[in-house]
Amino acid sequence: MSAELTIKINFRGGIISPGVLYNILVAAKRSGCRQVSFGLRQQLYVPVSSLLIAQLEQELTKLGIAFETDTDEFPCIMSSYPAEEIFIHNTWVSEGVYKDIFDEFNYTPKLKLNLSDSNQSFTPLLTGNINWVASASSPHFWHLFVRLPKTNHVYQWDRLTYTNDVARLSQLLEALILEAGNNYSESNQTLFASLMNQINLNKFITRETENPAMLPAFNLPYYEGLNRYNDKYWLGVYRRDELFDIEFLQDLCSLCLETRIGQICSTPWKSIIVKSIEEKDRARWNYLLEKHQINMRHAANELNFQVEDHCSNGLALKQYLVRQLNNDDTRSFGICIGIKTRRKSEVFSSILVVRKPLFSFLGMNFLHVYDILCAHDFNPNERTAFVFSRNNPRFVLREQLRRAILLYYHSKADKQSKREVIAAVREKKETPKQKDELFYCPHCFTEYNPSTGDPDQGIPANTSFENLPESYTCSLCEAPKEDFVSVKSEMMISVPA
Repeated sequence: MSAELTIKINFRGGIISPGVLYNILVAAKRSGCRQVSFGLRQQLYVPVSSLLIAQLEQELTKLGIAFETDTDEFPCIMSSYPAEEIFIHNTWVSEGVYKDIFDEFNYTPKLKLNLSDSNQSFTPLLTGNINWVASASSPHFWHLFVRLPKTNHVYQWDRLTYTNDVARLSQLLEALILEAGNNYSESNQTLFASLMNQINLNKFITRETENPAMLPAFNLPYYEGLNRYNDKYWLGVYRRDELFDIEFLQDLCSLCLETRIGQICSTPWKSIIVKSIEEKDRARWNYLLEKHQINMRHAANELNFQVEDHCSNGLALKQYLVRQLNNDDTRSFGICIGIKTRRKSEVFSSILVVRKPLFSFLGMNFLHVYDILCAHDFNPNERTAFVFSRNNPRFVLREQLRRAILLYYHSKADKQSKREVIAAVREKKETPKQKDELFYCPHCFTEYNPSTGDPDQGIPANTSFENLPESYTCSLCEAPKEDFVSVKSEMMISVPA
């Protein structure tokens, strides 16, 4: 039996031309491939027998398609474009802005690069080495976050960069990082500052950042099914086994071309999205799903998982944990659960399940156990984590994961409670205190306070001025009640004796 190799094709920003994809699928099918998959960085994976790999490589070269075989030297540029318009609203980052930036990339990045709207959490913001996050307050300017290779510490530049300079500055910064070599550590602020100081600000449009970027809390939208937005529809297709039949994708590409849809989007959740479906074409899209028996409306428990690319062990563990969560009727809304089985892989997650061998011998691993790690504040865009539990055998993993999820909800409830207390204290401080209405004698400035009354004259406390007898007089100068003047207590002036 021949070995299987994998061809990787990057689609910049997750934007795929239906015509280009159709031609790739035809070439893959000729090489004996029946299914393909999409990766965490919005790339396409085509598994092919080693006996036919040369044929497919030759056909892709004729088509002008850039690819890698069993390597990942050039990571795909990840973007939040698939979420644009359907999951992202009230933003200046339009389709044109994304495409203008992509058109400026006249080089192929060797470092991971993310381009994200700050008004969303559908696409990971900080999983790249060079991460651009749109400014929420300054249109056409971007925050820059840098994570040096093989580290988890993220540094934010204190300047904003103009849209037209994002690609050029990315290229320069990548060259500086690669030139610095591999002498990185988990916390190297000095090296980061040194890298940024080498940038000639006169060659780029930048300005000082008034405030650090405010990253959004994680909230994963339901990203599959045929759904209405504005006056059109979008279709999200997720596959439980992460495999897409080539015949289905070919029919999907053909329908896009026939209905004048110019692009398909690959998402970081290994699914695809088709936008701008017209009402008049809705029946045809429904028929496509029925023809290929494409199931929809999977449980959110399942959609919230992130698993490494091409990882059968991770996928099997995911399916096991999904069943357990469903059996226990465990809520996981708002959480992204990641599964990591490879030492050097990176997985976007609120809660991360790490599979590791208890011991190894002659390069083989035996008796796997699992660690559970939780991101700081359970926000998967944070790069730091704490260990929830270590070295769990598989039979207790289900319960430990359930407890980690409960910790998330308890933490969320505690934060909400603290916010409510702070809001109440703030409201109390901001609400003007109701002052007592006092009365004083204009002749001698003697005060009558309803809260204390006038015990010397037999007037008990909490007696309003209106309820004083008409015979009441000033206790000092005996001026009549009708002479007293009303005034708020904060306006009273102390008169020296």
